[in-house]
Amino acid sequence: MKNLILESKTFTLFGYEIAWYGVIVALGMLMGVVCAIIICKKKKYDFSIPINLALWALPLAIVGARIYYCILHGVSDFWQIFRIWDGGMAIYGGVIGGFLGVVICCKIHKYSLLEACDLAAPCLLLGQAIGRIGCYFGGCCYGIETTNEALMKFPFSVQIMTENGLEWHLATFFYEAFFNLIGFIVLMILTFKVKKKGIVTASYLIIYGTVRAVLEYFRDPAESLMLGNTGIKASMLLSIILAIVGIVILCLAIYFDKKRRQEVNEQL
Repeated sequence: MKNLILESKTFTLFGYEIAWYGVIVALGMLMGVVCAIIICKKKKYDFSIPINLALWALPLAIVGARIYYCILHGVSDFWQIFRIWDGGMAIYGGVIGGFLGVVICCKIHKYSLLEACDLAAPCLLLGQAIGRIGCYFGGCCYGIETTNEALMKFPFSVQIMTENGLEWHLATFFYEAFFNLIGFIVLMILTFKVKKKGIVTASYLIIYGTVRAVLEYFRDPAESLMLGNTGIKASMLLSIILAIVGIVILCLAIYFDKKRRQEVNEQL
């Protein structure tokens, strides 16, 4: 297979040009909602919970993904933020926007924020795993150039059309999709095995933060969003921060659970 980045990034449906990337991302969102519904059914939660969360989180995730991208790309025209069909989205912006939607939904419907985050975490990671496959169709988010001939084949690398012609680059989008899927399985196991609040959320932050931080190191600079002229990759910095926050939440959850158990034992 010679070139794994498709020449055509769109297809036509009823006279409209539709991006494959957008279709895959939308599929990821849909599967995330389905996952949340399945979890709620297994745990006997109210069916309205995942629907209400999705109605708030998904729209704000899309807006957040666009705003994040535009800010770091220095887009000066305010109205460009709303031109989603022009392309240009960032996963972390989507995560931030989606989290804001979850907070608003919990405030309105009186849900526990921590429980809502525990429910959303594995669903989010599944959506991210599927969404990253969209980068295959979009020809984006690839890694640094591959010079080792042994790695010049899929799934290790993909061919990218550059100013110098076709070049082999690490398929970092595929790596992330794979590790996100593994992380999703881990979070699903924790969802049904662990009763402590916050453990699943903390695990998501640690898993995704670590995976993304490592892969950002190998991503081609041309495909990374930078913090101004600092040369610092915004997603790598944010990933490290999220992983640290996850570790802190995990430690606090374990500490307070242990403290609660000790208090209960002292009362017996």
